[in-house]
Amino acid sequence: MVKHIVMWSFQDDLSEGAKAEAVLKIKEDLKRLVGIVPGLISLEVVTDVLPSSSHNLGLFCDLESKEALDGYQVHPEHVKAASFIKSVTCNRICMDYEIQK
Repeated sequence: MVKHIVMWSFQDDLSEGAKAEAVLKIKEDLKRLVGIVPGLISLEVVTDVLPSSSHNLGLFCDLESKEALDGYQVHPEHVKAASFIKSVTCNRICMDYEIQK
């Protein structure tokens, strides 16, 4: 199994209203990928972060394998969701790791 973790900050020039709209769209776009993207087991989008956080959004995914992660990255529905996310965020960080059994 592979864990895929991504965090972003919103762009500074986004209004609070635009951030709220973006959160809804991001959650909807990403959550619907489960069942569409082969090998994507589960996905959680975190947006209600504490003030001590350095980022505004978090994505936590479980995938069947490294090959499933590779397929997820280029899947057209993921690419579409990522395009919108890139338009409203900055400071992306990512960590992928394999769970050894």
